[in-house]
Amino acid sequence: MTTPDVVRSLWPGAPTPHLFGDGLLSPDPGTVPASVPGAAPAEPVPEPAAPDVHPAQFTGLPGQTAAFSPELARRDIPILHRTVNGHPLVWLDNGATTQKPRQVIEALAGFYGSANSNIHRGAHTMAREATEAYEAGRAAVARFLGAPSPDDIVFVRGTTEAINLVAQSWGRAHLGPGDDILVPVLEHHSNIVPWQLLAQQTRARVVPVPLGPDGQIDLTAYDDLLSMRTQLVALSQASNVLGTVPPVREMTALAHRYGAKVLVDGAQAVAHFPVDVQDLDADFYVFSGHKLFAPTGIGALYAKPDILREMAPWQGGGNMIESVDFTRTTYAPVPHLLEAGTGHISGVVGLLAALNWLTSFDRDAIAAYETSLMAYAQQALATVPGLDLLGSAPDRIAVLTFTLAGHDPSEIAAWLDRDGIAIRAGHHCAQPALAHYGLASAARASLALYNTSEEVDKLVASLQQLQQQAA
Repeated sequence: MTTPDVVRSLWPGAPTPHLFGDGLLSPDPGTVPASVPGAAPAEPVPEPAAPDVHPAQFTGLPGQTAAFSPELARRDIPILHRTVNGHPLVWLDNGATTQKPRQVIEALAGFYGSANSNIHRGAHTMAREATEAYEAGRAAVARFLGAPSPDDIVFVRGTTEAINLVAQSWGRAHLGPGDDILVPVLEHHSNIVPWQLLAQQTRARVVPVPLGPDGQIDLTAYDDLLSMRTQLVALSQASNVLGTVPPVREMTALAHRYGAKVLVDGAQAVAHFPVDVQDLDADFYVFSGHKLFAPTGIGALYAKPDILREMAPWQGGGNMIESVDFTRTTYAPVPHLLEAGTGHISGVVGLLAALNWLTSFDRDAIAAYETSLMAYAQQALATVPGLDLLGSAPDRIAVLTFTLAGHDPSEIAAWLDRDGIAIRAGHHCAQPALAHYGLASAARASLALYNTSEEVDKLVASLQQLQQQAA
């Protein structure tokens, strides 16, 4: 059964949906559910025009048939049409979580309203339908990552659980005293702490890879730290606090020369540019759905097939077995071996809808737009007295972490919230990266495909007012 067939079976009484390729529901464009607090009519979508250096006029790349503009994305996101403290919401906290399109929200409601069932081994119709939708989600993730097969994809709660799974299932079997795990200083705590726990259990070492002043990984130091003791390199494809995009492919090739495996944390990358795990030659790749316009509590682990087949069960229970008695238990093959218990079925349905929504746009056009918007934001923020942006790596995603002279980051965030502007303040679960700049906390504005130059202007104006009232 194709994915559209699965969708139609899940929503037999629903209005005929628009379908993105083999995707899930995409209701009539240009509408906003009336139940959304503060909802307003969606902005009209302009006719495509030639791209301009100013992001406000961006509508796509020349010669491409798949149109993209931030307006096209915004009209699908109900929450962006609400108000906060009397102001239109400006959501600049995408590094923490992204907002969800109608297609995802309605897919979740449709599943629970028409097709809720447990999966695998069920003999009844709804169990088969739910199983088909769940496995369609696995196939969609494999396509999205460029993985060879859906069997290379394990569903998890998110990036953190995926990394812990690799640490406990693969790491405990392959690391021992004297082995090294190389981890760049820019990593999220989720890509540091699990390796520290593993090192304590196995008597291996976690070796930090330093950063340069611009927030890039010191590749000379990385090359020097690699040795035959290196069993694993764990690095993010994009930093959540500096936006740095390291040369993952090249770093992976260097690690493989020493026989080391490489885990790539794609949590911050997958929403911003296309990913091909085979081109990266990553041994493991992990991401979270909620950073990708999908629900919370769902994510995925990719591992190379030969590595995946070596991994022992991490948790025991239902779904991961073939047969159980008190003398001998036999296990299901991967990926089910690593998916004990009832999975987050609706989360997979929502993830499938999110992937289909995102890939209905031209991904290269999205990346180009976000680069344009980031450049605009950097120039605009430079006009705020006392504002200092962290990191200046030439290859980066649209993450703008900053300090403002005379103001604590939490004070900055509270001030902006009065104007309906949502940013993040604190250590961003990346304390070593901030410590590199002598900081314990900072403010962060993180952009996504649905943000606009007008929203950047509102951020800058509010920060300028904060500085003026403090003068």
